[in-house]
Amino acid sequence: MELNGFKDYFKILGISRNATEKEIKSAFRKLARQFHPDLHPHDEKAESEFKEINEAYEILSDEAKKKSYEQYLSYSFKNRDRNSRDFYTEDNVNQFGEYLNFEDFMSDLIGRFSEVGQNIYSNISLDKNTRSLNLDAEFNLQISFVEALNGAKKNLLVNDERIEVKIPQGIETGSKIRIKNKGNIHSGKGKRGDLLIEVSIKSHPIWKVKGLDVYADLPLSLDEFALGANITVASPQGDAYLLIPSGSLPGQKLRLEGKGLHNLDTQGDLFFTLELKLPENWSADELRLLEKLRSVRIDEPRSSWFEKART
Repeated sequence: MELNGFKDYFKILGISRNATEKEIKSAFRKLARQFHPDLHPHDEKAESEFKEINEAYEILSDEAKKKSYEQYLSYSFKNRDRNSRDFYTEDNVNQFGEYLNFEDFMSDLIGRFSEVGQNIYSNISLDKNTRSLNLDAEFNLQISFVEALNGAKKNLLVNDERIEVKIPQGIETGSKIRIKNKGNIHSGKGKRGDLLIEVSIKSHPIWKVKGLDVYADLPLSLDEFALGANITVASPQGDAYLLIPSGSLPGQKLRLEGKGLHNLDTQGDLFFTLELKLPENWSADELRLLEKLRSVRIDEPRSSWFEKART
């Protein structure tokens, strides 16, 4: 038996093998925040780290899985030393000797399922109260902003079976979809669990989603802030008109009602945060107008600042 593909989940979370449940959870939360995909859009390395962190926590936070993982490691490392073979009981050999490598063991321990084209672990665990096998398979599915907006169909591969999942329009991050009798299979009893899919929306370069509401920064020119304007903006529902009041300030928020995500019952809103966008290069005419503005300006922008600075 080889240890090809072996992963040290304690090392991944940066904890000792004697770490408490509280220490395991604390280490996981810290690393999950550090490598969360929303903080590292389009960073494949960070995404891979995030998946490994979740995988490590899934094993080490569950006593039954953690025990099996530690027993397998003990058997695997000892078994490489021929002088240590008499260390094993018949039960140990029967339990772990069938696996060719670490990956085979993990696939059997927690089951494996994926979105087509991906490799993601599912979740099989021992219920501590009933001592019965929990065959439900859990999958974290990331969808695009457009898929959340319009709804979508996704193909998942669960235990070599292709399953089409309907993503409803306006689904929110953290929402769960349950598909009956499409989870992991108990080979001995023929039972099958459910497939539980937790949905998260991938980060978008413009739109940020909170519930059904959508947020975005909106660049405006100096004259649009000062004079106001009626401009065309993009929205999840298509182009729309937005009135910029004269005298608006950077950081101010404007709302377009009903232009966020929507589901069967509720319509979200679209919020714009105004930001000043200055040109990298000014034209000669623009500079002349700015000189004119400076000559007629009556407000001293730093008067109150000086008063506060000198007190």
